[in-house]
Amino acid sequence: MAGTTEYTPPKVWTWKKDAEHRFSNINRPIAGATHERELRVGRHPFQLYSLATPNGVKVTVMFEELLARGHAGAEYDAWPVMILAGEQFGSGFVALNPNSKIPALLDRSNPEHPIRVFESGAILVHLAEKFGAFLPRAPAPRAECLSWLFWQMGAGPFLGGGFGHFYAYAPVKLEYPIDRYAMEAKRQLDVLDRRLAESEYVAGPDYTIADMAIWPWYGALVKGEIYGAAEFLSVHEYAHVQRWTELVGARPAVQRGSMVNRSWGDPARQLPERHDASDFDRVAQAT
Repeated sequence: MAGTTEYTPPKVWTWKKDAEHRFSNINRPIAGATHERELRVGRHPFQLYSLATPNGVKVTVMFEELLARGHAGAEYDAWPVMILAGEQFGSGFVALNPNSKIPALLDRSNPEHPIRVFESGAILVHLAEKFGAFLPRAPAPRAECLSWLFWQMGAGPFLGGGFGHFYAYAPVKLEYPIDRYAMEAKRQLDVLDRRLAESEYVAGPDYTIADMAIWPWYGALVKGEIYGAAEFLSVHEYAHVQRWTELVGARPAVQRGSMVNRSWGDPARQLPERHDASDFDRVAQAT
């Protein structure tokens, strides 16, 4: 295959750290903290440590949707974790999430028994169950919702760490992995498109945490906001995904949640820290 060279794996793999690679502060073969760094803590029941990557957006959208529905107890402080600077390896963050990935949540709604929650899907379920919102209670629709939620959790690494990495971020463009993961990305889009041909939202007629989990990844993909691959993947073919992307993206809470912990791109869409609903007003006034 063109653009590839033969590689014979060594008998024992060893880590060759590339200090010049943009992800050198993220990827390493060991876990644990690299430095002492306490987490900042605000005044609200929920302390979120995150970044406005697709996985982070899932959770900030959920919080904004809960608040929009009138759940005042869902007030939260959102603190940025600058992953390219390695802040996820600080001692405070590692204590909250041993896997050193954003997002991570500290639920202090019961101050005597704070709860740590990590992995974006787990956080969505935790909040949905706590507030009785965006997760159906009846067995069949609940199972459908959770099935699609965990479809995204399983599919996402192939889209991001597979296609996204080799197409957009890898230091060398290689045909085989790009071709392999492009095929998988299009298969996933087809799965989603077929589902949305028969259902207004992913899990059924109602908007749920399944939509909140899937939209930041696949909505951003078809809008060309991640990886710059919309034309390469012919995303115009997925009309039902496009319809659903616009439907979800028009929700005010989704628009607010997409701004939180963002410090790049359009200034009107940036809110690096969020501590109060009025923070959004200040962004609007500044821009």
